[in-house]
Amino acid sequence: METRRITVLSAGLGVPSSSRLLADQLAASAERQLTEAGYRVITDVVELRDLAVDIANNFVTGYAAPRLADVVSGVQASHGIIAVTPVFSASYSGLFKSFIDILDPKALGGKAVLLGATGGTDRHQMVLDYAMRPLFSYLRTRIAATGVFAGPQDWGNTNEGSSPLSDRITRAAGEFAGLLQGSQPAPKPAVSASLPFEQLLAGISGGQ
Repeated sequence: METRRITVLSAGLGVPSSSRLLADQLAASAERQLTEAGYRVITDVVELRDLAVDIANNFVTGYAAPRLADVVSGVQASHGIIAVTPVFSASYSGLFKSFIDILDPKALGGKAVLLGATGGTDRHQMVLDYAMRPLFSYLRTRIAATGVFAGPQDWGNTNEGSSPLSDRITRAAGEFAGLLQGSQPAPKPAVSASLPFEQLLAGISGGQ
């Protein structure tokens, strides 16, 4: 039985967080559909809120604390990523973008990605196509065609397990699961240490 490793990135700030709730539902649906397809699934859930200080320090020092380094290694070693962020000022959160910025720009190349976002009004749902999709396209990932936005009206409207949100989750997770089936790009090996800031900057410059 082949194994697929998924890293779930939740950038929610509250406890509980609607972003984490959406991320958990996307992950559960993807796991179920991959299991039905005959795959063993390992899922790692990362609350970026818990890493906020380490992420900020990494920008200043160029050094990733052990906990942050472990998360970065896990992302690089995964086959797919479920990325969910709250919307601020019509875009992804600063915490979410800061975490993406500390990754090796080539680390996500070829990985399957499922996009999700939460916000206080449906006017924010365009963040999926106008902010998140361009970001992950730049990083050369394979993005599921359907992204999932959840607003306040989407929670608590489930009727015996079926709702517009659950239908979108099932469809998006199915597309994501499809991307994870068959041959996959080789995951990046785990890194044991953070590169100095100068080397990270040189690597970004060299890739442009």
